[in-house]
Formats: sequence, structure tokens, C-alpha cells
Amino acid sequence: MTPALLTRLRELRRTLPSGELQLADVVRKRYAGDKWFATRLPDAVALPRSTSSVSKILRFAKRHGIPVTPRGAGYGYVGGCVPLRGGIALSLERMNRIKEINAQDFVAVVQPGVLTATLQDRCEAGRLFYPPDPASRAESSLGGNIATNAGGPRCLKYGVTRDYVLGLEVVLADGTVLRLGGRTHKNKTGFDLHRLFVGSEGLLGVITEATLKLLPLPPFRANLAVGFARMSDAVHALQAILHAGFLPAALELADAFTLAAAYQRTGSERLQGCRAHLIVELDGQRSSVKGEITDLRRIITSCKPLFIDVGLGERQVEAIWKIRREFSYALRDTGLTKLNQDIVVPRSRLEDLFQFAVRLQKKHGLQLACFGHAGDGNIHTNIMVDFKQSGARRRSAAALDELFWQVLDWGGSITGEHGIGIAKRRWWPLAASAEVRALHRTIKYALDSKGILNPGKFV
Repeated sequence: MTPALLTRLRELRRTLPSGELQLADVVRKRYAGDKWFATRLPDAVALPRSTSSVSKILRFAKRHGIPVTPRGAGYGYVGGCVPLRGGIALSLERMNRIKEINAQDFVAVVQPGVLTATLQDRCEAGRLFYPPDPASRAESSLGGNIATNAGGPRCLKYGVTRDYVLGLEVVLADGTVLRLGGRTHKNKTGFDLHRLFVGSEGLLGVITEATLKLLPLPPFRANLAVGFARMSDAVHALQAILHAGFLPAALELADAFTLAAAYQRTGSERLQGCRAHLIVELDGQRSSVKGEITDLRRIITSCKPLFIDVGLGERQVEAIWKIRREFSYALRDTGLTKLNQDIVVPRSRLEDLFQFAVRLQKKHGLQLACFGHAGDGNIHTNIMVDFKQSGARRRSAAALDELFWQVLDWGGSITGEHGIGIAKRRWWPLAASAEVRALHRTIKYALDSKGILNPGKFV
């Protein structure tokens, strides 16, 4: 940090309420990165408690050309909130109030620092439902979910975060405060501008409030956990479920390596010898869900399962999900570094993807672990690497190149949930044409002409 910048930051600190701008090394280190591998020490950390403070910080930063990197809870997987150019790491964690939950309008009004699970628990206590359910919902914030358009298992039936954002309060790079959208469930007044900021990864503005759509809470849940000896049988079962006219709340699929790691972690006997695992969840009225679960079990039985476990009601359903939530931790237990890729393929390519993963690991001498949201083609394809091995870094880079090339060739996407950030910046030119990239730059310049917001990322 230069003496001139330190002087500027101290000047800004004097204009803010006590504690909202911190310069201590111990604080700066806590905001240097997220769950990815890269870190960069910011020059200061802003912890505003109000929209007016956010506006003041951004006005000052633009006037003096100071980079600002917005961040939620820091649970991203692509380095999206790493302050690559230093400057100010702007954390919204102290803006964590649920302002309103309205059972008549079916809306919630929240600040960005509210944890996803906190809102869900509050809503469900009043028989309301906020469906988006990223795996990190107990730790991730709603502002971060909006900035990355987070998904989760339930997005097969209910959609992703974007589908629940009715309105936003956003502060632009020059400090201008905008209120976009509203609280009605239909609104066609001008451009759909609030959605421009959903998935924008902190590059266009800072979200300081969100009005979110709620649904009635389904009164009953049930699920099936199904083991298979072959992945092809599991994919066939998934396709049979959808072709029979069912739209499950979730359809989750896992491969043999993931299941073997989960067995070592959990000791669950049903995973031993299981080479593919499918979870199917339904929700709705008790009588209809129980009837549909019976029908689903009959359909799946024709696909040669090793076992079918049934979960009826909240307690049994959560017992089945408990093992699924251990998958990522189990892969870390292997001691290998997990390069988590949230690619998406068309549903018709699911079996091709798993077969391609087998070929990749043989070719490059690396283990791949695939699991995730198979109902919408979003499979977390994890390249497991021992970086102590000679050539491991080169082989993993080559495997990633081939994976993304193949996914794009199938008409898929290089990211379904996590975003581009730093981790996927290398493949951004493959995933978006020159014209599309130019349009991104045009929008970025229009809203942030000095490029102070989250600089160094994909735009």
C-alpha cells in the first residue's frame, strides 16, 4: 500500500461510522479470498451497516480510482471475491436483517448479509417456502447467492435464485442508489433491469437489499435413495422418471468414486459395492406424494436397482439427504485436491458425460468424481489431484481443457452455479463469442466507466 493510498483510506474512514473501514493486517487477511485457491490482501476492509455507507464508499472510491471488491460470505468456489487489485474488500455481512416476511404478499425483504438457511427457517416456521438451496446454505448469504445466481438440488422443479428475485436495491460504482423491480409477482414496467444484476458477480453494482418471492410450503416430502451396479442403469431410471411425467423436486446422481469415499466417511453399508446412486424427492400433499412415491418405486424397480430406500416425512427424508451432504467432505478426506467444476450438459448427454469422465481419468492418470443435480444436467465434475506427483499440475490442466471443450461441443455450459470468477476466466473466450464478450464490456463500461468494481475478473 502506497503512502498516498493509506492517506486516502484514512480520509474515507473518518467519514464513516466507527468500525466500518478497517486497516489492520489481521482483518485484511480474513478477506483475502474465498473457498478457491487464490488470495490477495486488500488494502482495507469495509464493513458497512447501511446503504448510505455503501454509497459513500463507492463515491469516494470512484473519485480516487480505488478498486472495490464486493463479497458475501466468502463461500464461492471460483475466486469471485478475491481482491486481485487490492483496494477495498467490501463485505456486506453486517447488513444482515430480515426486514419483512409477508404471508399475504408472499414476499420477503432482506439485506444481503442474511444467511440463506436463516431466511428459509424463518419462512418455514410460518408455512412459507424459499426454495433455492445451495449446498452451503447454512453459511452462504443471500447477496452472494444473487450475485452468482446460485442453484441447488431443488432447482429442477423450482428454478434458481434468479426466479425468486422480484426487486433489488443496488448501489452503482458512482454511488447512485437504484431501486429496481418491486414486490409484485408480475411486473413489466420497462426493461427487466433488476435481473441484470443477478449473476453479475459484483462487476456491475453492489446489492444492498432484495425483495424475494416466496411460495406456500409443501406440507409433505418423500424421497427414494436408490443404488445401482452400473451408471447406465441409474441414468435410465432418471430418464424413465421424467418420461413418465414426474417432475421431482430433486434428482441427484453420484458415481462410484464419490460413493466409495462417502462409505469410508459415513460407514453406510448400503454404499458398499454401489457404483451409482440416485436420490429422487417429491413434495406436495401427503396423499398424492405417497401415491406417487409408490409409482416411482415401481418404475425404478424395472431398472435393476441394488436397493431402494424410502424416506417418508421430514425426519426420514433428511436422513437420506444427510449422506448426500457428506459427499464433498468425503472427497476432501481422500487427501487429494478437489478441483470442483460445476459444468452443465443437456440431459440427453448425462451418460456420455460419465463415460467421458472415465476416459479422461485413464488418459491423464487422474481420478474424477462426479455427482450432483442430474435432473437438470448440472453435474459437479471434480478432478482429484495429488499435486505432489510429478506432472500433476500439467495433467490436470490438460484434463480441464478437454472437459470444457467437450461440454461446450455438446451444447453445455462451463458453469451452472458458481460463476466465472478467476477459476474459469481461462475458458471464458471459449464459452462466449467475441460479440457476446464485447456486449459484456459495453454494459460494464456503462455502469462502471472507471472499472473499479471487482477488477481483474472475466470482464
